[in-house]
Amino acid sequence: MQISQLLRRKGREVATIDATETVRAALALLAEKGIGALVVSSDGRTVEGIVSERDVARGLHEHGAGLLAEPVSEVMTSQVHTCPPTASVHDLAQTMTDHRVRHVPVVEDGGLVGIVSIGDVVKARLDELEDERRALVDYIQTP
Repeated sequence: MQISQLLRRKGREVATIDATETVRAALALLAEKGIGALVVSSDGRTVEGIVSERDVARGLHEHGAGLLAEPVSEVMTSQVHTCPPTASVHDLAQTMTDHRVRHVPVVEDGGLVGIVSIGDVVKARLDELEDERRALVDYIQTP
């Protein structure tokens, strides 16, 4: 399965935040949307970084509560792993495992077109396995 197929199922909405917004604003947006990461983008199209709950937790541990008033740029990850819509779910799962990332922005022609979480990858893989199981059962049961 390609990432483009996964995005058709889950949608292409991506929550973004400007790097100059506060960490407190990022946390509020994460909570409001019920998500684990935001793409840092000044225009909603370019990927300048990513900020996750993990980034904030580590930042709070290092810097204390004063971090909440600091800009997102203080805690964001600048080296972002991205993928094209043509990538396979299997390859993306490998990338996420190898680099220990849970969210990967999907970029096409230099612009943000979606985001995939590890949960999306697991669900897609489980769906594939269920389809394979059904096909095998049908094959075995067909006279």
